[in-house]
Amino acid sequence: MASSISPAQLTAQLAQGTVAPLYLVAGEEDLLRDMALAALKTSLLGEGESDFNCDLFYGDDVSGSEIVTCASEVAVFAPRRVVVVKAADKLPAKECEAILSYLKDPNDSTTVIFVASKLDGRLKFTQALTKSAVTVDCAPLREVQWLPWLRQDAERVGIRLNDEAIELLKEACGGSLYSVRRELEKLAAYVSPGLSVTAADVATLRGTEPGASVFDLTLAIGARNRGRVLAILARNLEAGEAPLRILGSLAWQYRRLWKVKEIARQGGREGEAARTLRMDPAKVRSFLDQFPDAHLQEALGLLLDADAKLKGGSGGRPARILEGLLLRLCDRGQAQARPPSPSRGAEAPQPVRARTISNVRTISVRQTRS
Repeated sequence: MASSISPAQLTAQLAQGTVAPLYLVAGEEDLLRDMALAALKTSLLGEGESDFNCDLFYGDDVSGSEIVTCASEVAVFAPRRVVVVKAADKLPAKECEAILSYLKDPNDSTTVIFVASKLDGRLKFTQALTKSAVTVDCAPLREVQWLPWLRQDAERVGIRLNDEAIELLKEACGGSLYSVRRELEKLAAYVSPGLSVTAADVATLRGTEPGASVFDLTLAIGARNRGRVLAILARNLEAGEAPLRILGSLAWQYRRLWKVKEIARQGGREGEAARTLRMDPAKVRSFLDQFPDAHLQEALGLLLDADAKLKGGSGGRPARILEGLLLRLCDRGQAQARPPSPSRGAEAPQPVRARTISNVRTISVRQTRS
């Protein structure tokens, strides 16, 4: 069975001269996919990337027999050929069948690289490919990986970021590495050498208006200020922000709220919560009180539903989907902010166990027995 490695492990293997005949570069982070592919091509072909020994195909515009025929050819004036199949997830089932025999016995002097954001694991082709190829995992970075990556990429372009600039970059770019990289390159040309990048610098270059960040949006939701919520959304959409990016930033902010609630529940100090939220410690308690446990749990379902509608192209225009989501979040905040007092003789609310939804551990919630 072939292995699954990270882009960093791929770089290390290539530096040691370790090369496989089959690679699957897969994952939803497009920058990591592009970087992994570039590293493979440079290592296998050299800086020149000879056209004689590199062929590029797209899954929705190639036959399986073409891929096999090209991969079976010998290299010209070089020790190795490279065949790249982008959008491999769009290969028709019939064309996939034609490649299965090659996967069992690939040409040792050719490296075939299949590239896709995601493959259907139920398909016979996918199962055969993941068994035979070295899989380069290009999934979105986890929370603990994001900050080191950002600092390293900022160092690459010669800039330093203060904490507020880091938070605003993440909010504004929704975690998209390509978007962050573009912003860092603009900042490198804008900020004077030797100075730290501030949140004001980030806002200036992005054209972000003051009071229009995802944190401002969360404050408005907590205050149940429906008019301000819609105004902030409209401002971001007019500035060209993608609806999915706005949704991703809001989901990220809610994850931070869950984290802070857990810190408080486990006896953490308000100063620790304030550092996580980047706000005045004196305001933390009143801010968190606006987001009861039940609201946070319900918000997760609403965020997932909006994500499915935006990605599925159903449920109306993207702006309407986001407006509906934000208004429902405001309504739930209002409904949960002042829960009715239990009647005399009623049983006290009982805790229920936390559950896992979409790889996010939700906070424990409490419910009242009827």
